[in-house]
Amino acid sequence: MSITGILLAGGAGILGGAMNALAGGGTFATLPALIALGLPANSANATSNVALLPGAATSAWAFRDELQPVGGVGVPLLAAITFAGGLGGSILLAVTPTHVFDLLIPWLLLFAFVVIALGQRAADALRARVTIGPHTLLVVQAVLGVYGGYFGGGVGLMTTAIYGLLAGVSPRALFAPRTLMLAVANLAAAIVFVAVGLIRWAACLPMLAGGMVGGWVGAHIGKRLSPGLVRGWTLLVTAVTTAVFFARAYF
Repeated sequence: MSITGILLAGGAGILGGAMNALAGGGTFATLPALIALGLPANSANATSNVALLPGAATSAWAFRDELQPVGGVGVPLLAAITFAGGLGGSILLAVTPTHVFDLLIPWLLLFAFVVIALGQRAADALRARVTIGPHTLLVVQAVLGVYGGYFGGGVGLMTTAIYGLLAGVSPRALFAPRTLMLAVANLAAAIVFVAVGLIRWAACLPMLAGGMVGGWVGAHIGKRLSPGLVRGWTLLVTAVTTAVFFARAYF
């Protein structure tokens, strides 16, 4: 790779790692950069996943003292379900085309945006009408794990939205469990992607280094941000990425 390519990959990694630590959506910094460098979409997606894994792990470690159960479900159980789902989703990506899923992604992101925008009011209204128990959260976590392994774009944003809806937790309080689940899903997918040879290491390594720096910086910045600012950032990232994916899929 040229120096320009290395700088592009590294810079995208820094931005993506920081975005994942703050609100999720780091894929939307890394995936376009890799496609711009000439990687096919599937290989770019797999390379982005592996490149962001150390940054996600760095962020999860920085938030380790804030980990606590979500909606009455322990973190180890959520992580185990996420890992299994991530393996399944990444295997699915390795053996099937992604064009159908490309059409679904914008709608999933739009759902995330609506849920985050409605915030606590939506959670209160839903809980007033139905009983939301740990079993519901486990099923949703399995779906998020599969999605994270298959594509992963916006999975952090959707995790924030769905956790907030089902457990009534603010985006700021979800930094620790969300970043850990991202790291677990990325690890499961990375095992499969490396095994089947989808990774372009020349682009992956500088992006990986940048992702570690961005993940560490983003995590420490995130600890000092107010819940309102985090919610605003989450809404902004979700809105932009939703618009981008609608344009990519339908125009």
